[in-house]
Amino acid sequence: MEEAPQRPTAAERARTLIEGNSSLALSIPGLRPAPAGPIGPMVPLRRSVGPDGDVFLLFPAASPAARAARHAAGDEVGAVLEVTDVAPVAVPHRIRGRAWVAGWLTQLPGGGFEPGTELLRLEPGEISLDDLWGTGLVEPDEFADAAADPLVPFETEVLQHLAAGHPDEMAGLCGLLGTGCRRAAAAVPLALDRFGLRVRFTRADGSLFDARFDFPEPVTGPSGARRALHALFSAAQLP
Repeated sequence: MEEAPQRPTAAERARTLIEGNSSLALSIPGLRPAPAGPIGPMVPLRRSVGPDGDVFLLFPAASPAARAARHAAGDEVGAVLEVTDVAPVAVPHRIRGRAWVAGWLTQLPGGGFEPGTELLRLEPGEISLDDLWGTGLVEPDEFADAAADPLVPFETEVLQHLAAGHPDEMAGLCGLLGTGCRRAAAAVPLALDRFGLRVRFTRADGSLFDARFDFPEPVTGPSGARRALHALFSAAQLP
């Protein structure tokens, strides 16, 4: 029996989205705007995930998020962190996924890492995502135990290099999909992880389709990814 292709878990995908190059915005239900004007998107300056799965967010001390946590006087503030993952290459429909972390926001004592900042902690209660793999719900303990994909620090650079420097090789991958797939008019690398490469093809009539090319085994870093990609391109050139 043929083995099912390996794939990241929903928890790993959520960690990858939050720890990667995705855009983050925090919302606090019921937060009233300041007299100076409406509340805009509350975008953290930095983000990280702790060993217990808590999401740490660095905000300006004067931001609505920091003020809300500070004025709660030790109480927890309900908040939702929305994560938007956009492909780092020019491709139709560039949003690759979204995740939402709903939980409780608190201010950490001691201020932020930089003058004029505050470090806030979001303790996850509910985590959901909708990405290229599908939809999923993640339990907080699963999120805490998961790890981001090891290629996330290098994905942007690799995808941009493939798109700019190897368009013919990318288009040639269509031949690996079988006789029903003729050479595509365009092929753009859409996503890379330790399990393989996802490509968005454009047919001559302008229609789009995605294809996934799995590596023989998961890779652990950029050197392994390079070898796996070279093997993939070589296989596509075979008669």
